[in-house]
Amino acid sequence: MISELAYISPKAQIGKNVTIDAFAYIDDNVIIGDNCHIFPHAVIGCVPQDLKFKGEETWTIIGDNCVLREFVTIHRGTASKGKTVVGNNNLIMAYCHVAHDCVLGNNIIMSNVTQLAGEVEIDDFAIVGGGTLVHQFTRIGSHVMIQGGSKINKDIPPYIIAARDPIAFCGINSVGLNRRGFTPEQIHTIQEVYRILNQNGLNTTQALEHIEATMPQSEERDRILTFVKASTRGIVKA
Repeated sequence: MISELAYISPKAQIGKNVTIDAFAYIDDNVIIGDNCHIFPHAVIGCVPQDLKFKGEETWTIIGDNCVLREFVTIHRGTASKGKTVVGNNNLIMAYCHVAHDCVLGNNIIMSNVTQLAGEVEIDDFAIVGGGTLVHQFTRIGSHVMIQGGSKINKDIPPYIIAARDPIAFCGINSVGLNRRGFTPEQIHTIQEVYRILNQNGLNTTQALEHIEATMPQSEERDRILTFVKASTRGIVKA
């Protein structure tokens, strides 16, 4: 159902079984997948808040089965990436902001008033607590839990809990991993990787080399190593 009180640009592409409530605003160059619900006063695809933006053609792309609550704002991309992308099965709660060129994966929960600056990336199954501020170009890994009210200025690697001020590694998200079917062996592997990264008195490069030399290859080990090696902002540590 699409409310007669919503504005939807004729250039927007709306999927099947999409609900758009009153006073929502869907701008040009927006693609919304199937079975999404856009709540009142959400603004999707507005021009980015970036002084480098010169009116170039860019996009906002929303996947399937997403819920965007009241006053959510998701802006279009810039020439940097050309699009802002929100994947499938995401819940973005009231007053959240997703800035230009952000890329969100699937099954993410962003709690109320979370604010993402430009070109932030969030991987699958991340949960971001309410009132969190995320610095531009930051990356948040998969299966993480972030404390509400956090100020994130470093990358958050996969599978962890991040909390405190300044933001820090606070252990493994074992409850979330159990709920998603990770085995005790997989969780133990994740714990061992972070034990070496955080407790052995090694710098990050030395820790990565030690992990690769002493721990057998696995999907979980390799996901963490790949993330840390690709980090340009540095990762949160204990």
